[in-house]
Amino acid sequence: MEAIYDAKLDPEFQNAFIDIDKQDSRKLPDGTEIPLRYIHGGFEGTAVRFSFFYPEKERYEGRFYQYLSPFPGPDEEIASISLTGGDDKIAFALTHGAYFVETNMGSAAIFTNSNDNTMTHRSSAAAAEYSRKKAREVYGYEHRPYGYVYGGSGGGYRTMACIENTNAWDGAVPYIIGSPYAIPNCHTTRVHAMRILRHKMEQIADAMDAGGSGDPYEGLNEEEAAALREAELFGCPLRSWFSFRELGDGAVPVLLPGVKRMDPDYFEDFWKVPGYLGAEPDSNAVRDRIKMTAHVRMIYIPEKKAAALAGNVNGADTAWLKMLSSNMSGEPWIELDQIPVGDDLYLTGVQILVKTGAAEGKKLMLDHIEGSRIYLSKAYGVDDIPEVMELLQTGDEVLLDNSDYIAFQTYHRHQVPSKDYHGWDQFRDAEGEPLYPQQKKLVGPIFSSNGPGCKQNGLIQGKVIIVASLMDESAYAWQADWYRRKIASVHEGVDERELCRLWYVDHSLHDDRAETIDELHVTSYLGALRQALLDVAQWVENGTAPLPSSEYEVNIGQMSVPETAVQRKGIQPVVTLLANGSACAHIKCGEQVAFLAEAEVPDGAGSLTHAEWSFEGDPSYPDEGELELTDNGQRAVIRAEHTYDEPGTYFAVIRVSSERNGEAGAFFTQVHNLERVRVIVD
Repeated sequence: MEAIYDAKLDPEFQNAFIDIDKQDSRKLPDGTEIPLRYIHGGFEGTAVRFSFFYPEKERYEGRFYQYLSPFPGPDEEIASISLTGGDDKIAFALTHGAYFVETNMGSAAIFTNSNDNTMTHRSSAAAAEYSRKKAREVYGYEHRPYGYVYGGSGGGYRTMACIENTNAWDGAVPYIIGSPYAIPNCHTTRVHAMRILRHKMEQIADAMDAGGSGDPYEGLNEEEAAALREAELFGCPLRSWFSFRELGDGAVPVLLPGVKRMDPDYFEDFWKVPGYLGAEPDSNAVRDRIKMTAHVRMIYIPEKKAAALAGNVNGADTAWLKMLSSNMSGEPWIELDQIPVGDDLYLTGVQILVKTGAAEGKKLMLDHIEGSRIYLSKAYGVDDIPEVMELLQTGDEVLLDNSDYIAFQTYHRHQVPSKDYHGWDQFRDAEGEPLYPQQKKLVGPIFSSNGPGCKQNGLIQGKVIIVASLMDESAYAWQADWYRRKIASVHEGVDERELCRLWYVDHSLHDDRAETIDELHVTSYLGALRQALLDVAQWVENGTAPLPSSEYEVNIGQMSVPETAVQRKGIQPVVTLLANGSACAHIKCGEQVAFLAEAEVPDGAGSLTHAEWSFEGDPSYPDEGELELTDNGQRAVIRAEHTYDEPGTYFAVIRVSSERNGEAGAFFTQVHNLERVRVIVD
């Protein structure tokens, strides 16, 4: 076993500098201003930059929280400053006895660390230790602040690297985490199924929705059913299909160029070598492939503008957006002398390679086609759009090609790992051998270790609470269980309950924003995450054991949990809902529907605080629900009546909240869940 890294002894991080040290304040959601001291600086001779946010002494309880974003990069240490409301990490820390730490993890370039892939955990640990030194100066007394590191998605990998390989933190909360084989395999399985089922996505989502048939395979042909089954066995949550149209292919365009650099032969073999889908002449891959040349007839270049990204682009589902190219104010397009034709074109992932002229060798990405014009998309791994457009000339030849994008979608079939990863059992024969040709290297561990600087080993150096989502569409839920079991397996003779907890939440996607893509289908897990941060601190500082891990079963790639909150455990309330006694009510216009909801909080998780109704699709939940509380607020019945005056299909939704101390006004620690019913009005 390698020695645990101690940043205090690393000569690379002994000379810190401060370039900003000032009094500032933070505005809370209720408008209250909290004074703070803001310190920004770095370490001389390195690209490491950090930001520290210290509350006033009377608010300080001797701890700090340090957030790790999915990707390091320039200015990452100031990324949380712009966040407000429910997304405000800094305000949460300040109002809960802690100062806040954020760094760029030693990277001066987006999506990269440095030539040293241990830089993430080493530089983060160095910043943590230096923040302690500054805390002693700020507060004027000798002490060692407790430290807790947390991050989700790619930041979850980095969090695991930090708590396993350094002594800088006392606890960690990695959330929505992947296994060593998550990347790119969770992404490719989903996108392969989405391509095959692109005309059945709404049908699948409806089957899995409230009052639906419950059979997502109904009406699928053999090829479609096989694609859905492949994704389901791998862990793709079918209840998340409602979101796939809007979420699109997620980080796949970012991952593909990296995989092609590591394994270029695959993208050739896929179309030629027996055993790969593209080598089958009648396969769906061949059917959807676009590979054609055309010539430029006209070019439209919008005005340039300063590059800017609005909103939270430092989160689990948004950080990759920083890698996209383009700084134009409008939509650039190229008119061609011919375009792809067909009734069912698969235009996703079509790359445009310039074959002749001054822009020869440059690459762009297709967004969509209108008439004879191809519109361009921001993308990672392609050239700067304005630069290429200015070089293009009438008559230049271009190649339109989605070959690599389609090939990438079944990459997971050729990346079969050890037999303890059961999602790949579908790709093994009766003797356990792979059914398909295998690539020379398994790239999953390369992705999961190169960024954080190590492969997860489970040898944690502090207390850990893992937060994961049952409906996570990008980091399939079974992977959090993999890490929990990894921790247990490498600490022989130690009760797992002394080391870690795993809390699953339901009705949440991968994203870690306070506002979700669809408030009527899913809800944010941030309240659960922040309660986990508070609980890991109490575990370390006072010996107060957190709530038990969630109860669940893993069936190959799919997760199942008990029906009630008390049985399910963890931290999240559970709510059931019926309309006229059913999950699907059929009524006439003008008839009144009786809604009955029952909510429950796990033992020790607090009390119910809020109930909100949306009867006709309003995501703001305009109708407050009345909680009929029992058992000291652990359980409640919520009743409502509503009349529908227009025919149609409606989904009535109730969202409930609980809070550890039963405080309805505790902004950052409300833990949500919801339930839906279908109402068909004739």
